[in-house]
Amino acid sequence: MDILELREYCLALPMTEECTPFGPEHLVYKVGGKMYALTDMEDCRWVNLKCDPDRAVALRDRHAEIVPGWHMNKRHWNTVALDGDLPDGLVRELVRHSYRLVVGSLPRAVRETIPPIPGGPEE
Repeated sequence: MDILELREYCLALPMTEECTPFGPEHLVYKVGGKMYALTDMEDCRWVNLKCDPDRAVALRDRHAEIVPGWHMNKRHWNTVALDGDLPDGLVRELVRHSYRLVVGSLPRAVRETIPPIPGGPEE
């Protein structure tokens, strides 16, 4: 998956906003004002994604392309290499997982305004 495909996929998720709070070279994707994805437009080889802590460890053990989140809380974030051997379907599923975690943490009133997202159930 390249940066354009990642961007297109994130922006297709309901109520996603794209912004650059860390400078023009870093794209941030938010839902309900909370970040679920971060990537670098100059070094388009990775994306930081929120992840359930137990699943984060399991993914790191299973895939060399997934490591603790760079410049993030290592318990709750993974850095996912986009230029490795991970299937695009897995990357999309990890983006959905991150998005769902953030939506689940939003206040109920906000959460209820967000439509369900496309894609299969999480593994």
